[in-house]
Amino acid sequence: MAYWLVKSEPETWSWDDHVKAGVEPWNGVRNFQAASHLKAMQIGDQAFFYHSGDEKAVVGIVEVTRTYYPDPTDPSGRFGMVDFKAVLPLPKPVTLAAIKAEERLSNLALVRQARLSVQPVDEDAWNLIRKMAGE
Repeated sequence: MAYWLVKSEPETWSWDDHVKAGVEPWNGVRNFQAASHLKAMQIGDQAFFYHSGDEKAVVGIVEVTRTYYPDPTDPSGRFGMVDFKAVLPLPKPVTLAAIKAEERLSNLALVRQARLSVQPVDEDAWNLIRKMAGE
């Protein structure tokens, strides 16, 4: 299993929206690097759901239920999407400030490439962020 982080503005699509929807496509990605990460995802992979904008925090975990397929919201036909199901909320959000303050997380794309909307997370970082969340 691989681990990821996906970012969304909560005003556009929040953790609560995803929980209510259950399984929902992760569409609208228009960055080639982020799209290549979506293409690499496999069924069963998990991702942190990150609220960008003012909140800037990891708030939940989603799981891939359908691998990469064309995104009908892309008129160019170059980009695709995957489907995620909501798995669980984190007991407490893990803020970007807390992540940046943790030396062991300095390698995360979230720290180095703040604007990238879909990014890999290594297993050690995954486990540490879950621990920081109170799991």
